[in-house]
Amino acid sequence: MPSKTRSKKYRQAQEIMPEGKVSVAEAVKALKEFPASKFDQTIELSIHLGIDPRQADQALRGAISLPNGIGTTRKVIVFCEGDDNIAQAKEAGAIEAGGDELIKKIQDGWMDFDVAISMPAMMRSVSRLGRVLGPQGKMPSPKAGTVVDEVAPAVKDYAAGKVEYRNDDGGNLHVAVGKVSFEPQKLVENIEFFIDYIRRLRPPSTKGIFMRKVAVSATMSPAMELAV
Repeated sequence: MPSKTRSKKYRQAQEIMPEGKVSVAEAVKALKEFPASKFDQTIELSIHLGIDPRQADQALRGAISLPNGIGTTRKVIVFCEGDDNIAQAKEAGAIEAGGDELIKKIQDGWMDFDVAISMPAMMRSVSRLGRVLGPQGKMPSPKAGTVVDEVAPAVKDYAAGKVEYRNDDGGNLHVAVGKVSFEPQKLVENIEFFIDYIRRLRPPSTKGIFMRKVAVSATMSPAMELAV
């Protein structure tokens, strides 16, 4: 995209950002020095992986809690039945919990939530929402840790900002790792923790370089490639 279409602050950040690949600490330092915005920007990590996304055994999907959280709370709903399960889900922080009535509410167009968790027994009914929740990445999945027997711990984790990751069709991962307002060391810890975690997940069938490119950026800033 031509630079003239970028915001003034974005162009100012481009002028002072370090050149070439930088360490995580150097990138965080630059992010903190970029022109401030009116809101607390999210820091996003992008990783281009040397995987074949068409191969099921090379796909990466899951969830992880970062050492210092991501600086935001998320709206969680739970598909479950039984007064006890519903009560436990709401006590843990779910904004909505229930069975068929919650499914119908979503079918009718309600989507004001970030994460959907389901008990295994509900998945046959929840599968009716696949076309609605799937494209938005909100469909409960065992791989993502959102199909669970014990809903309360899962609700607490996701409400506190547990990070879901899933490679796209190009073999890329995009995850939030904190906010600009975080202390530099906390951002460094979160970024390094996630990179190390993904590095250990390398599928045995992949060939060549696993992590081809890793970059970090803020919501309104240019991205910086990391030397990892």
